[in-house]
Amino acid sequence: MRTAALPADANVESRPSPFDALLKTAATLGAIPTAVVHPCDALSLQAALEAASSELIQPILVGPRTKILRAAESAGVDLDDYRIEDVPHSHAAAARAVGLARAGEVAALMKGALHTDELMAEAVDHEHGLRTERRVSHVFALDVPRYPKLLLLTDGALNITPDLLDKRDIIQNAIDLAHAIGIALPQVAILSAVETINPRIVSTIDAAALCKMRDRGQINGGMLEGPLAFDNAVSVAAAAIKGIDSPVAGHADILVVPDLMTGNMLAKQMVYLAGACSAGVALGARVPIALTSRADTVRARVMSCALARLLAHPVVTALP
Repeated sequence: MRTAALPADANVESRPSPFDALLKTAATLGAIPTAVVHPCDALSLQAALEAASSELIQPILVGPRTKILRAAESAGVDLDDYRIEDVPHSHAAAARAVGLARAGEVAALMKGALHTDELMAEAVDHEHGLRTERRVSHVFALDVPRYPKLLLLTDGALNITPDLLDKRDIIQNAIDLAHAIGIALPQVAILSAVETINPRIVSTIDAAALCKMRDRGQINGGMLEGPLAFDNAVSVAAAAIKGIDSPVAGHADILVVPDLMTGNMLAKQMVYLAGACSAGVALGARVPIALTSRADTVRARVMSCALARLLAHPVVTALP
């Protein structure tokens, strides 16, 4: 459910959190079976159980049983009512979780205490993974206190230096997420260092091409503008000073960054310096993947499960 936007550049620090509305909406859909991959520390295990108590997921805990039980003891929780898939280590946990998704036993995955590379290598494996015709990408959902609405940022976690066609899929994935959370026509700002096309800055050329791809129906469901510098994307005043006349400028729902380093640093700056709350999800695979940093809070992980629940299909179909 989309939170009503306040006037751009207004003081919005006292507004309700859009995460609260998303969590409530996701819970009404009913919990989905979810493979929690290697929940072998107290934080990831607590997050999985809180997501379960919030009626978002029905967790299947995938990892070494002894380590999971040790984490449960550390967290002070009882796992008698939960299924544990006992595997020897984190690599095996990732493979088993992907196998459960391929078999139709789970509708989503949730990252636990393992490296993103371990999980995603199995998820995107050409023979045994969860690939589709769409490139897999990550979206940060950010509740920034001084921005009037939820802000989606992509891709700051998976695609290191995406090319033009990669960016097409990255944008379409983010638009799909925006639709899932109730944004009918998301405003997509394609970022660069400047708002004019410069042949020496590849991201400005890509931005122009992506806007034309939207015009020709190669990207659907959103309003695109770019290249835009960051200030033009989020500030009406900055856009006006620079003479940028666009419905996207100053009102972005989605920020598309030129590469992973830019996106990762921008998202973490918003969290650690601007007080943003975050969540993260990977899209483009057969099932959504709640994908957060190992340093993220329980709330960030639960909200990531809410995003996965809003994206997940109610019927899980086994793959050949």
